[in-house]
Parts: sequence; C-alpha cells; structure tokens
Amino acid sequence: MKKRVKVNTYIKLILLISAISTLFLLLFLSLYIYTVRQEKEVYNSTLARYDIEINTLFDFNSKTQIVAIYDITFWDSLVNFINTKDHEWFDSHIVTEFESYEVDYIGIYNLDYELINKISSSKIKSVDFIPKQVMDQLYKSKFKRFYMRVPEGVIEVFGATVHPSDDPKKVKHSPSGYFFMARLLDKAYFKNLQKICSSTVDFLDANDLKKMEHSSIFSVVELKNSDDSEVTKLFFKRPFHVNFERTKEILYIIIATTLFSIVGSIYYTRRWVYGPLKLITNILEKGKESTIYTLKMEPGEFGYIGNLFEENNNQQKQLEISKKRAEESDKLKSSFLANLSHEIRTPMNAIVGFSDLLANPDLSEKDKTEFLKIIKDSGTSLVSIIEDLIEMSKIDANQITPNYRAINIEKCMEELYTTLKVTIPADKNIDFYVIKNDEKITNEILTDEIKLKQVFVNLITNAIKFTNTGHVAFGYTVNHQKNVIEFRVEDSGVGINEGNLDLIFDRFRRIEDDFTIEFCGLGLGLSISKAYVEMLGGTIDVKSTIGIGSVFVFEIPLIYQQSLSMHDTVLPSPVFENTGNKTILIAEDDNINFLLLKKILELKNYTILRARNGQEAIDMCKEEVAIDVVFMDIKMPVLGGFEAFEAVKNCRPNLPVIAQTAYSSSEDREKIINSGFAAYITKPLDKSKIFEVLDRIFSKRM
Repeated sequence: MKKRVKVNTYIKLILLISAISTLFLLLFLSLYIYTVRQEKEVYNSTLARYDIEINTLFDFNSKTQIVAIYDITFWDSLVNFINTKDHEWFDSHIVTEFESYEVDYIGIYNLDYELINKISSSKIKSVDFIPKQVMDQLYKSKFKRFYMRVPEGVIEVFGATVHPSDDPKKVKHSPSGYFFMARLLDKAYFKNLQKICSSTVDFLDANDLKKMEHSSIFSVVELKNSDDSEVTKLFFKRPFHVNFERTKEILYIIIATTLFSIVGSIYYTRRWVYGPLKLITNILEKGKESTIYTLKMEPGEFGYIGNLFEENNNQQKQLEISKKRAEESDKLKSSFLANLSHEIRTPMNAIVGFSDLLANPDLSEKDKTEFLKIIKDSGTSLVSIIEDLIEMSKIDANQITPNYRAINIEKCMEELYTTLKVTIPADKNIDFYVIKNDEKITNEILTDEIKLKQVFVNLITNAIKFTNTGHVAFGYTVNHQKNVIEFRVEDSGVGINEGNLDLIFDRFRRIEDDFTIEFCGLGLGLSISKAYVEMLGGTIDVKSTIGIGSVFVFEIPLIYQQSLSMHDTVLPSPVFENTGNKTILIAEDDNINFLLLKKILELKNYTILRARNGQEAIDMCKEEVAIDVVFMDIKMPVLGGFEAFEAVKNCRPNLPVIAQTAYSSSEDREKIINSGFAAYITKPLDKSKIFEVLDRIFSKRM
C-alpha cells in the first residue's frame, strides 16, 4: 500500500507563492512588452492632441484683434472719416485707443488704395506696405487674416472692409474703405504666445525636427500670406512628462525583488499579511466602520491603511458636497464674468470721464449741471449693481432667512404706490395705478414685509423701465381654493420673446436686443425676486407678448395673524426740546465720509461735532449736553456703532441717534431698526434724504 505524502499548509503556501511568483514574472514580462507599445501609442496620441491644442490657442491669440476690427469697421463715424479725412477724429478715436488694441500698426485706406492715415508703434517703421491685390481680395471677402514680411520682420495682418452700422453682414452697401491692423512677431509676441500655450515658441529651424526626442512633443504652424503661400513656420515645443523609461525600470526592480522576496514572504505572509488583508477585503466589500476600527488597531502599515480608509470615508462625503458647489460655481462663473466687467465699467467710465471734464474752467453752468447729474446717476447705478451682487451672494450662501411679521396688505400696497409713483420719469406717458380688488384683506397676514416689498419694487421698476407709454399696474387677489395670495404686476411695455421667458429668472442673464441694450444691470433683479418668493414658500411666473406687454404673477401662502405681533408695537418717539440752532455729533472714522456729511449739514447752518470712534461718541454725549442729534457710523474702530448706541441710550435715552452705514441689505436694515435707532441712512449719502430725516425728527419735538 502506497504511503500518501502529507503536505502541510506551510508547504502548500510555499508552492502557492512560488506558482504565483512565476505567474507574476510572466505578467511583468507581458507588461513590459505592453509598456513599450503603449509608450509609442501615448506619445503619438499626445502629439496629435497637442497639435490640435496649439492650433486652437494660436487662433485664440488673435481673437482680441479680430473682435476689435469687426467692431471698428461698423462705425458710422469711420465711414464718415474716410470721406472727410478728419484727422482730429482719427486722433480722438483711433490714436487714443491704439494701445488697447494690442497691435503695432493701424492703417485706413480708401477704395482708391490711398492711405488716408496710419498710426504705428516704434516697432514698425514701414508706412504703406499693404499690397493692392490684398485690397482687391478684401473687397470680396470682407475680412482677411494673413502674414507677410516687412523690413522689420514677419507681421500678422488683419484686414476688413468698412461698412455703415446698419449693414452688420456687409451685404447691403459696398465697402467705404479698408481698415488694417498689424502686429510684429517679435520677442513680446512670442513671450505672450508661450504663456498662453505653456510651450517654447520660435520660428522653425531646419535642425529643430532632427533634435526631437520622446522627452518633448512639438507642433508646427504654417504662416501663409494673402495668396495662401507660405511665409514661414512657427515651432512649438513642450516637455513630455510621461516617463515610460521609469516604468520599465520599475518593472525590472519588481521582477528582481519578486525573486528575492519569495522566501521572506512565506514566513511573514501568515503572520502579518493574511489577517490584515482579510480585514481590508471586508472593508472593500462591506465598508463597515467596525472593521475599519479593527484594522486601525493592527501594528505597522496596516494600521496606517486603516486610518486612510477612515479618512477616505470622511473625504468622500466632503467631496460630494464640494462637487455640488463646484458644479454650481462653474455654471455661474461664465455668465458672471461676461457681465460684471461691462456693467461696472459703464458707470465708472461716466464718473471718471465727466469728473475729468468738470475740471475745465470754461464749462458753462448748464454743462456743469448736466455732468453732475450724469455722475450722480452713474454712482447710483454702480451702488445698485454692488447691492445686487451682495444680496445674491447672501442668497447663495443661505445667509438670508424670512423674518415673518404681521402686516396690513392694503397699507403695504398704498406705500408701494406712493413710493414708486415719484420714480416714473417725466418723459414717459405712463398711467400708474393699483388694480382694484373687490375682496380686500382686512385682517393682518404673516409674511416678510421687506422681502415682499423688494419683490414688488424689482418687478415694478422693470415694468417702468421697459414701458414708454401705456400703463403699469399692480395688485393682489385671494385664491381660497389654494389658500394663497396672488400678486400681479402688469405693463404695456415692449414685452418678452417667448424663447426668453425661461431665461429671465436665471442670474446674470439679460435679454439683449435693440431696446434693452441701453439699460445697465447684471440681470440679478428677477433672480433675487424669484429667490425671495421661493423663500416665502411661493412661486413666480410670467406671461408676455412682444409689443403688447408682460404680466408677472407670484403667489405666497395666505396665513392670517391671530394676535398682535411684538413688531407691531409702536415705540414712543424720542422727546427733546426745541433749542433753535441744532448741534449735531457725527461719529465717523473715515475723513472723506465725515467731510461729505459735514458739508451737507452745514448747508442748514447746523453746528457740527466729530467723534472718530464709538468710545469718543459715548464720552462726547455724556459731556456735551447741547448735542441734539447723533449720526452714528455702524462700523468704527475701538467700539462699533451698535455697542456705542447702547451706551448712549443708557445715559441719554431721549437723544435721537441716526444710523449711517454702507450695509444696505434688508437684514441689515431690519437689525438697525429693531435696535432702536431713530432713523437709518445708507452710503452713498443722499442730501435730500438726510434733510428729510432731520426734518421728521425735529418736527416731533415736544
């Protein structure tokens, strides 16, 4: 009878490891062969993608000049210049803006190939270098981009025919002339191109391609003249960081290490590997936190891996949150950047430009008055843009919550009508009224009055803006079936195209047409209104017809107030005696803001005192009993406005304190009012509103 050879578990494990090691050696050999092939494929694939990338970025590098020349060649004033040869116009419109076009040469020709005028940088000395045949080609093609050699070197030329502004497709009228831009392909050009492409760039040398190795990738761009003939070539080169040689070295090391590790692995596998690997397998399959905790207790690297698994679980949760935020941020980024620069620069251009014009001592009083009005309107527009941005950012950050309180809806409608009626421009023939409602709400309802009014202000302001004649009306009805209040704002304005109805509530989206283009704004008003309505638990919708008008309808839940809200309690007005000439304390740390408020108040011959921080304001109120009113800045050093107000209130409870601040959101306004301030004014300061507040306070004297 044959004896059966008993093979223990240890021998089995040795045989298993040996077999696996052999398989791994074969696998590594296969990987080596695969790596060699893959290296070649990856390099060729990367080279092809790099070539596409370079061509795209090369065209992008000329985008600014292409956009500029398309814009300029539709100027009616440029057509007139070609006919009149008014060199003063050329100096004021072309020469002054020359640097912004980022070119080295601009030349304007008439249809007789005559150079009317030109401007060039110090880089280009040549004057009339545009061939006549180029203009003949340009007469048909309307636009050309080509390259040519001049004594200074190779230049990139952009040419376009000049047409009136009513011919955007350049098909109605024959060209009035030719407009050319050119820039020299010099060190500065290559430096900028290298920055865009993240590559070294130079003219192609015959030896460049011979020196190429797999450590770099390259692309060649052919520069052609107007006849599609080669002028020269550009050579782009970028380091190729995919190091397959290192991968091969790693494979060699792995093979050698495998051979030397077989014996050692047999001993340590049972003790240090089998148990922890089983735990890791359980974690990967089930992901139990208890198993992760057991693995963390293992000594050495497996304990560290247990910590990594725990950190990975936590990071996975954070990544999901970050991913959602990043996706939302990407959606907003493009639309935000597209509008922000233009909308801020437009009022700033007016402020800076007309401020500069005011320095002219020969200006008439009429011009000065007109310029000052433009500066004030532009400043107001800029503040409105900034406030919308801040409000939208607070909404995105979930920093705004509704503050419900009892309100009288009929009184709210009257206040809105009174406030907004005076904002209608005198040159507009608009019938502004409140829509009659047979079923009026006599009881108070619960909602956020400030946000409700802001929604109405945004909608009505838009309606007035886009209506020249006709009517603008607003009102409400009660829907008992749905238990909601339906508000509506209607107008007989220009209307909204049906294709744009789904876009108007998106942030930073504005309808661009011949009518709306004249109005500034980031397109946040309707987005804020929609956010407020949804915050109040409602919905908003719009119906519109071009040339007839628009109707915005939004609804919020109808909740009646059963008892008197604490917010409705009427606080007693401050009591102070009539002392004739008034002394006013201004608590303001900023010198410019103090000087402005001081100059405004001195128009009424008030006596002005100043405190530079909250503590000084408290001390002066205690020492100077003659102080009748305090203007308190909310944000000051040493002691803030709220803290200083509390201290002043304790020592002089009847002294009226007016808050002045750059904080202008509805939450900031409500916080200030609830704190007990007598009134509230925002920066930038409005002279008429300041006097109105003071008159109201002084009229309440006993």
